[in-house]
Amino acid sequence: MKVALIGATGFVGAGVLEELLHRGHEVLVLARKPEAFATREHVQVVQADVLNADEVQRAVAGCDAVLSAYNAGWTNPNIYDDFMKGSRAIVQGVKAAGIKRYLVVGGAGSLYVNGQQLVDSPDFPAFIKPGASAARDMLTELEKETDLDWTLLSPAVGFHGGSAAQPKGRTGQYRTGKDEPLMQADGQPGDISVQDLAVALVDALDKNEHIRARFTVAY
Repeated sequence: MKVALIGATGFVGAGVLEELLHRGHEVLVLARKPEAFATREHVQVVQADVLNADEVQRAVAGCDAVLSAYNAGWTNPNIYDDFMKGSRAIVQGVKAAGIKRYLVVGGAGSLYVNGQQLVDSPDFPAFIKPGASAARDMLTELEKETDLDWTLLSPAVGFHGGSAAQPKGRTGQYRTGKDEPLMQADGQPGDISVQDLAVALVDALDKNEHIRARFTVAY
């Protein structure tokens, strides 16, 4: 397929790019600064600001699907507003381009434990709460979306995007769940490598699974 990828410079997005290429897809990367990308076979880089729906529409036109690992930046003091603005602009642009299949990496904070979303729990880390709240609210909006065949992937609770602490790399193995975190046998939160998170997302694309649904993964 020809797949548009948003957020390819980030930790998660870079993993998704490698997995798409591993599967033989043609990838169109949206970037604010295309010159920062090295030339690669089967990768086309186009300039686009994801906060602008018109630019997203022009960039993704003609693609078979759009994958988004967009993040407004954990150190961004306006992360909540920028995340929501970008997420809405991406959805608007994808729909305007006439593309049905949209897959997005969300957060673990919207997973439920004992009927409560993790982001609302009293011990949820304060420094990531604005970004996690935005990812939760993005899912809430997607759940009302009827024009797109959307899929949202929530990482394992033990996953820390931006670090390479998970040593497993790409195993191609993972368990799937829906709205509750996957736990280990000892009761600790499940984990997953960024490479296998990407495997799960591209599996959902290739197999056309989890349509209009959220799922989560862990080892």
